[in-house]
Amino acid sequence: MAKASSSFVCQNCGAAFNRWQGKCEACGEWNTLVEEAGDNAVPVSIRAKRRGRTFKLESLAGKSNDAPRLPSGMAELDRVTGGGFVRGSVLLVGGDPGIGKSTLLTQATSLMAKAGHRTVYISGEEAIAQVRLRAERLGLAAAPVELAAETSVEDIIATLSEGATPKLIVIDSIQTMWTDTVESAPGTVTQVRASAQALIRFAKKTGAAIILVGHVTKDGQIAGPRVVEHMVDAVLSFEGEGSQQFRILRSVKNRFGPTDEIGVFEMTGLGLREVGNPSELFLSERDLGSPGTAVFAGIEGTRPVLVELQALVAPSTLGTPRRAVVGWDSARLSMVLAVLEAHCGVKLSGYDVYFNVAGGLRINEPAADLAAAAALVSSLANAPLPTDAVYFGEISLSGAVRPVAQTPARLKEAAKLGFARAVLPEQTRGDAPADAGLALQSVGGLSSLVADIAARGTRRGDDDGAPRAKAASNATPARFRRQEG
Repeated sequence: MAKASSSFVCQNCGAAFNRWQGKCEACGEWNTLVEEAGDNAVPVSIRAKRRGRTFKLESLAGKSNDAPRLPSGMAELDRVTGGGFVRGSVLLVGGDPGIGKSTLLTQATSLMAKAGHRTVYISGEEAIAQVRLRAERLGLAAAPVELAAETSVEDIIATLSEGATPKLIVIDSIQTMWTDTVESAPGTVTQVRASAQALIRFAKKTGAAIILVGHVTKDGQIAGPRVVEHMVDAVLSFEGEGSQQFRILRSVKNRFGPTDEIGVFEMTGLGLREVGNPSELFLSERDLGSPGTAVFAGIEGTRPVLVELQALVAPSTLGTPRRAVVGWDSARLSMVLAVLEAHCGVKLSGYDVYFNVAGGLRINEPAADLAAAAALVSSLANAPLPTDAVYFGEISLSGAVRPVAQTPARLKEAAKLGFARAVLPEQTRGDAPADAGLALQSVGGLSSLVADIAARGTRRGDDDGAPRAKAASNATPARFRRQEG
């Protein structure tokens, strides 16, 4: 008789080991190995040998139909999913605790239920009374959503198999589910993987769309084995700061749609409100005329978004100056600082640099380099940038400003919000639409932009009414003059 085997599985990354040890060699985390029972080991010599069956091979040419979509009733959610939920698809939604995942899914299921679709909300963390209280607070208590508080996957599948197949099923959360097929505690790597596999098989067999809610680790990654992210059809990340009312729903993986779209929501007392024009929201509390602020015309998927970039450059008393970044890649900031010092004569080695993207948005595209550099130089020279100007362009290591994609969309969004000028790469000037109505300032190299901003600078503490020429002659040359020899 085969001997039962067991292994020690890391609850952070899913790596398995033959014996317990304090530190996981795969991810480096401490005290994350938990003993889990495995399947009975069957020797290879006594395994039943099965002859493989032949199957038909298809060609690349052929007619393919678009997957049918089921709108959720929330335009921002449909934008991220690619137009709605696909029948038989499984989505994984992750986010920090209290960010609003349950609120978002409660609103989505209620809207679909009001539209006549059967929707089921199964909670493994909250009682039915708690879900009802949330629905009453959101004004959705009258929606015909079917509720249950259950954690057994076999019981859930047996219940959902009766009657009409639901159009949408929400499992909140996958870490609380357990199945009889494995002998492990709920929340372990083995249970999460087995429970997710059983629910995925049910979705593919019946055509129901299933949304799995996943916990996140301290570094923002979805907890559990990464294989679950590979098993599902789409992975959505719900982001936002607790002190901000803005929430960003971002697509990380999507087999039926784009992976660079975002949905913008605002958290209110009545739940999440969709934001149709996020640019107005991100610029609503903009501080006009302050040094160190620049408006970046960015692109998130197919949507142009204008957001304020804030920089603060202050003298440092430390041997190693601080570099603090929120909402942008810290390595990208270090590269921009190096280019400013190497090619533009901007000496920042003795200054602390703090950089922030207003509104809680996270920027990933390199087109923000030019706006970031303008904000940094503006703060250092104490020179406010024009309040009616937007900036976009990629900075190369040689100091040249490289062109970026979708220039017409960026300029049209800026003109719609009342901006009068745009600072953009020289090569993309010809792509600007004639009807944008913006005054275009093309920049071929970063040094020209730095000189233009520095010429308007003043010393901190000087009278604001001092002539600009005096400010330029007194303040900026020593700070921006390139070292000779």
